[in-house]
Amino acid sequence: MNEFTTLGLDSRLIKQLEAQGIDTPTDIQRETIPVMLQGKDVIAQAQTGTGKTFAFLLPILEKIDTEAPEVQALIVTPTRELAIQITSELMKLVEERDDVNVLAVYGGQDVERQIKHLNKQVHIVVATPGRLLDHVRRETIDLSHTSYLVLDEADQMLHIGFLREVEDIINETPESRLTALFSATMSSDIKQLAKRFMRSPEKIRGKEKGKTVEEIEQFVIETTDRRKFGSLTETIDEVRPFLGIVFCRTKRRVSKLNGDLKAKGYLSDELHGDLSQSKRESVIKRFRDAKIQILVATDVAARGLDIEGVTHVFNYDIPQDTESYIHRIGRTGRAGGDGASYTFVAAKDQSFIQMIEKGIGKKLARKTVEGALPDGEERNDERRNDQRSRSSHSSRKTGSSNNRNRNSGRNRNKR
Repeated sequence: MNEFTTLGLDSRLIKQLEAQGIDTPTDIQRETIPVMLQGKDVIAQAQTGTGKTFAFLLPILEKIDTEAPEVQALIVTPTRELAIQITSELMKLVEERDDVNVLAVYGGQDVERQIKHLNKQVHIVVATPGRLLDHVRRETIDLSHTSYLVLDEADQMLHIGFLREVEDIINETPESRLTALFSATMSSDIKQLAKRFMRSPEKIRGKEKGKTVEEIEQFVIETTDRRKFGSLTETIDEVRPFLGIVFCRTKRRVSKLNGDLKAKGYLSDELHGDLSQSKRESVIKRFRDAKIQILVATDVAARGLDIEGVTHVFNYDIPQDTESYIHRIGRTGRAGGDGASYTFVAAKDQSFIQMIEKGIGKKLARKTVEGALPDGEERNDERRNDQRSRSSHSSRKTGSSNNRNRNSGRNRNKR
């Protein structure tokens, strides 16, 4: 028997789930769906990979009125990658229905094309904050009839500076709406947001589909800035990831590192905000299909990636806070598989790693990987060592000669 039937879902939804081979709800789905069907606000602490997307999509599809022409459900995400992913899952659930209209709204798309779609009947909008508010100001999206508001990966939205935008979006919706907030972590900002805009929410904590932070093997690789690339390649060669994600702080560093890895023969590609949408989707698909082994990415670009088979995460640039660290290493260990993370730390990074260890309540194991110097520098380093050696040898010879001269002088005086 399909266990979703016990949650009060329509037979059409059950049929679509079965078509995808899904008949057993995850913990977060089992707890969240009945609460949302009862019309209650929800705060769910759950990471990507726990099944949280269906936890809010299924009750929304169960409850929307397809006869009404207004936008009834709004799902807000921090990145367009996540918006695309959620929309893709949503389209699978409604592919046999012609009474539900869905629209993804995010930057990088043609605004006029979005407006053309919005002029038609749209029931569910999946959007990023900036582009959504652009449409609100143009009056091309009316949120005054929104019955369901989902803030997905709310902690990340606030972390990258969308607090004011999120507040503006909420204020465009009716106070009578149902609000569901999903977040991997519960910061003070998240709690304050919930206190201001939610009504007696049910609090749900999802169990991990993959590994918890405590279960993921975590290592600190002590290195230097000059030797970091060599330390990374030696670590990759040693642990041999099936799929690995390497995190860098900026788009420029992502491109530089990806180029260096390719030059060394690694199957790698890059993911960051400057890529066209078609290129980004192509990179993600190639990584998901294991056509590339290493994905070099920025934090924001990798948000929402739920790819089974990611065995290793490499923090080439150390995260600046505990929350980012948790999100990064959470990309690995999916579906109960093994997961490991390696954070490369130079002397200047010590304060950050100490802050992270304090935040997760765990001292991370240290490993030292010598790491070759960049091309050319190894030879320069050897030349410097040779010069120092010759200089030292010359000094010893000069000193020895001077000593002989002084001794000879003393002997002559004796004579």
